[in-house]
Amino acid sequence: MKHSQKTSAQLIVSACEAYKIQHVVLSPGSRNAPLIIEFNASENIKKYSVVDERSAAFFALGMALESQEPVAIVCSSGSALLNYYPAIAEAYYSGIPLVIISADRPKRLIDIGDGQTIRQENVYQNHIVSSANLSELNLDENYRAIAQVFSDLLALNGPVHINVPFDEPLYETVNSRSITFTRSSKKSDSLLTEEPIPLETLTKYASIWNRAKRKMLLVGVAQPDEMLQIQLTHLTKDPSVIILTENTSNLSHPQFIDSIDQVVFPLHDEDFAALKPDILLTFGGMLVSKKIKQLLRNNPPKQHWHIDAHRAPDTFHCLSKHFEVSPTLFFSQFFFLSKKKKSNYQEVFLKVKEARNQKHNLFMDKVFFSDLKVINRINKAIPQNSNLQFSNSTPIRYAQLFTWHHTIKIGCNRGTSGIDGSVSTALGVATISDKSTLLITGDLSFFYDSNALWNRYIPASFRIILINNGGGGIFRFIPGPTTTETLEYFETPHYLTAKQLCNMHGIDYITACNEKDLDTQIATFFNKSTQAKLLEVFTPKDQNAVILKSYFSML
Repeated sequence: MKHSQKTSAQLIVSACEAYKIQHVVLSPGSRNAPLIIEFNASENIKKYSVVDERSAAFFALGMALESQEPVAIVCSSGSALLNYYPAIAEAYYSGIPLVIISADRPKRLIDIGDGQTIRQENVYQNHIVSSANLSELNLDENYRAIAQVFSDLLALNGPVHINVPFDEPLYETVNSRSITFTRSSKKSDSLLTEEPIPLETLTKYASIWNRAKRKMLLVGVAQPDEMLQIQLTHLTKDPSVIILTENTSNLSHPQFIDSIDQVVFPLHDEDFAALKPDILLTFGGMLVSKKIKQLLRNNPPKQHWHIDAHRAPDTFHCLSKHFEVSPTLFFSQFFFLSKKKKSNYQEVFLKVKEARNQKHNLFMDKVFFSDLKVINRINKAIPQNSNLQFSNSTPIRYAQLFTWHHTIKIGCNRGTSGIDGSVSTALGVATISDKSTLLITGDLSFFYDSNALWNRYIPASFRIILINNGGGGIFRFIPGPTTTETLEYFETPHYLTAKQLCNMHGIDYITACNEKDLDTQIATFFNKSTQAKLLEVFTPKDQNAVILKSYFSML
């Protein structure tokens, strides 16, 4: 296999191999030819070619999300790397490791009128954890810079950027590498590599914990974690503790509040004042529920502690302690010092949950065909042990009103909560997963990222349920847009369907326009097939917001 003659390309790919990068997503170009040639020569890294750089980056993000390992993306110079930026911001705020490798012109060719040339150095500086701008000639300097970037990648768990200039000629090859990268140390995933919390600190906060009668755990986006599941299940034995989990936390238990908005949305500040915690303990990524954030900001707890090895966002404007460890290490230490406290706090919340759930079920039995009814039907039909990806912004909010089977792994791009990239991310998950993957998406998210289907790696097990309500239904529910005379510019009305896109990309296309159609189509939708399937469900645009408001009024 031929190698690139460029030593910097050899060095970068060798470093990727040394750090066990398993997947690289390449976008075609000319300036990045040395990188493409060298990655092609690697027998240890699987290559994918995705033309659209924005889609390519989200596709890689989905792979990294599924594998929990870094994934590399490679693009040409100029505007190509700017198209990566939405996915990079998402990776940064979600703590997802991406290795961004951009080809560049030599410095002497910047700002002189050459095509596909922009100022690339440090272009992502506000949304990466490390970067390296390589030299054209200094190999030792490049070696050190790359070593630092990969060290930061593992230590800080976020996106990193390597910008590498290449002078022409670009396509020359050699029979073997003249340089290789040697990894100086190997990172272990054992908890023993973390620095434990000092006993003195832990004892101080355990004392505060043990005196409190109302403790609330609130968990955002997280990957499935068997140890953490066991630890939180143990905490349910303490009657002074209530655990609120969003679906994206991938944690489940009958004594968890797993559909937060169903429980808290009807509450006003005066209602919540009687339920607010003395101690709020948070971990995981971004929260979907705007209502719980609002209630806790207006009724701040006496103590807010956040557990995360790297980050501590002051979401509720009352952060008092950041435990800089993983949640599993925190609880493995904390349990030795914590004690149960007599309280009715958990009991009160669980009674509210039970009452709300009874009303929820009654409403779902009678509700007219709508977005809400569609999500309810999918909730009952999705096979166990599936991947379930949601788009922003309406579908993931609907999802929080339902309990999903504990074997279903749920994901959504909540780092920046944008509608861009949801299809591409779901495809990235599906491409390397051994499970079937379902994406539930709204129409705007789907059409915005429709280039994601320009992808030759779509597995036959991939499924999309597209809820088409004619554009931006959330703007009929949130306060504000409907009081103006500009609603058409908020909700983006349209008459598009996915039929021709599916025909063009070889995806089975079926539709449903009412409840009977939906029941008929979904009965066989998840059956094994020779190609991916998309079910487009057309719901009544003017009724969805009315029905959702009626649902919350009923609660």
